[in-house]
Amino acid sequence: MGIGLIITAPQPHLTIMQNQEILQRAADQARGLAIDAIHACSSGHLGLPLGAAEVGAVLFGHDLQVDPSDAQWINRDRFILSAGHGSMFLYGWLHLAGFDLPMEEIRNFRQLHSKTPGHPEYMETPGVECTTGPLGQGVGNAVGMAIAGKMAAAHFNTEEHEIFNHQVVVLAGDGCLQEGVAAEAASLAGHLALHNLTLIYDSNDVTLDAMADASQSESVFDRFAAYGFNCILIEDGHDLQAIADALAQARAQTEKPTFIEVKTTIAKGIPEVAGTAGGHGEGGAKFAEAARQGLGLPEETFYVSGEVRSFFEDRKAHQVESRQQWDVTFSAWQAANPENASLLASGLNREVPADLVEKVQVFEEDAKVATRAAGSQIINDLAQAVPLLISGSADLHGSTKNYIKEVGDFTADNHAGRNILFGIREHAMGAIVNGIGYYGIFRPSGATFAVFADYMRPSVRLAALSNLPVFHIWTHDSVAVGEDGPTHQPVETVSGLRVIPNLDVIRPADPEETAGAFVAALQRTNGPTGLILTRQGVPNLSEIPVSERREGVLKGGYIAKKETEELELIIMASGSEVSVAMEAAQKLGDSVRVVSMPCMERFDRQDSAYRDAVLPRGFRHRMAVEAGVSDLWRKYVGLEGVVVGIDRFGLSAPGGTVLSELGISVDNVVKQAALAGLRL
Repeated sequence: MGIGLIITAPQPHLTIMQNQEILQRAADQARGLAIDAIHACSSGHLGLPLGAAEVGAVLFGHDLQVDPSDAQWINRDRFILSAGHGSMFLYGWLHLAGFDLPMEEIRNFRQLHSKTPGHPEYMETPGVECTTGPLGQGVGNAVGMAIAGKMAAAHFNTEEHEIFNHQVVVLAGDGCLQEGVAAEAASLAGHLALHNLTLIYDSNDVTLDAMADASQSESVFDRFAAYGFNCILIEDGHDLQAIADALAQARAQTEKPTFIEVKTTIAKGIPEVAGTAGGHGEGGAKFAEAARQGLGLPEETFYVSGEVRSFFEDRKAHQVESRQQWDVTFSAWQAANPENASLLASGLNREVPADLVEKVQVFEEDAKVATRAAGSQIINDLAQAVPLLISGSADLHGSTKNYIKEVGDFTADNHAGRNILFGIREHAMGAIVNGIGYYGIFRPSGATFAVFADYMRPSVRLAALSNLPVFHIWTHDSVAVGEDGPTHQPVETVSGLRVIPNLDVIRPADPEETAGAFVAALQRTNGPTGLILTRQGVPNLSEIPVSERREGVLKGGYIAKKETEELELIIMASGSEVSVAMEAAQKLGDSVRVVSMPCMERFDRQDSAYRDAVLPRGFRHRMAVEAGVSDLWRKYVGLEGVVVGIDRFGLSAPGGTVLSELGISVDNVVKQAALAGLRL
């Protein structure tokens, strides 16, 4: 066993927890709620809610500094259930603690439109801090929240007024900690010395298929010690005092994040399946009646005793009083720091300056720069206008060009820094950025190569599901990457991202469209955005007014070249291929319209009048050009249209050579125009 503290019995030098008897009753009644809810709907996961009931009792009945009457209080402790399949653990304790989650919702577990969905969902249930269920995500989210908490303290606390000093606590199981995203995030948390973070490991030696030793043999405790965590082992995970002592030590920690391994019995309270893989899911629900008797519960289902109700009502009153005392400090801070108070309010309300698009410099007309390089200037312009904009990269700042100058890096010694060095941890980056997004003050972003977006796809999907206003910068966007070859040429990646619901994917054509893309990402408050940027230089489309290009991106698509004779062909394109389409249109004649389509999702949200003005509904002679797979363009060109795309992997050669070899050229577009119906 690595360096750490083993807690097997109450430690007299630590804070002694009161009310152990009533909290044990609460733990058993929480077990009863989980058994009854899962039995009623014949689905769910009993193992964690029953096995970790004492952990829940100490957290919600003793340790967590929250206000159930104000679930969004900004200085609340954040509790994340990373093992989201055990959702009845969270719902049961939120109900008992007095959050706005009545018993009717517990009875409606997993039912249509209830506030108790199968896995916790952000903004669906008061007290749920983030959407969890895909294992390990909550660990990354918790690291992001801990980073955001430290940032908030550095940006807003003063010597006179401390308004941010909360903790972040995450409960995870073996499944979470086997997932790579949790390992990536924990490694970074240890490096950053996030001492406001506590990870509780529900160590029950069981996974879904079998006992945990069928698939793991390392010491998880030692692994987290190696990451740089303060590690505590609780041999009896049902010992309320030991759990309270460990959490007290975690709260007092000032140098490291804390890892508490709690040895529990999965599905404790149902002898037929307790301590076995069969206790993971709903298998024990059929023993509900006997289990209820064994726990000392009456025949009445969904039972909570008057004594337990009274205890948590008193607890809630104390928590409300504590929050009201904080309110006094906060009001004094607001009066003493009006500018920072306004800035904090803007962050909480997800506001950006109304004239944000005008904050970005106009690029020289004859500029030919990569959109990633244009993004470097743009993000620095915007960082001045939006002081809560945070940027980070997965060890690629030199290539993704998104480093914010003169604001420093977020490190163990500098919590005010606005650049995060994620290391080569794309998946953790996605989950951590989400955690900062859930926190709700800062506007976070991350960056890597487009081809590596698949390493972070589960986190991106959850950002879209949770309506998080975060964004990512994905550069080196096509086969134009060149010599690095097909392993680094993302022919399918952009379309693969476009099919994620509620994700805006923007592939700008030139520096001014890139400015519009960044502004669009910051203006969006109901979902994430992906910016797809080039490695190679692209011409500035100076024949189109700057305002039209920037505003055109905000609408998703616009007419880049208007025909001056009777319309015979529409060519659509995105990104670097817009300049190819423009040059081809010049050769094809004045009857050709070019439409720049940087963001399909934004274009599709426009009203029908605008969409029809850009792409006339009855006009069928259409073609699209993009250096990627072709199928998604069919919704615009129709079955009779033509798509000049790349439906294969790329080649290792100079970028221009690869583009030409695979048909992304002016000559090929001109050639294919005849197939699209143009009379040549």
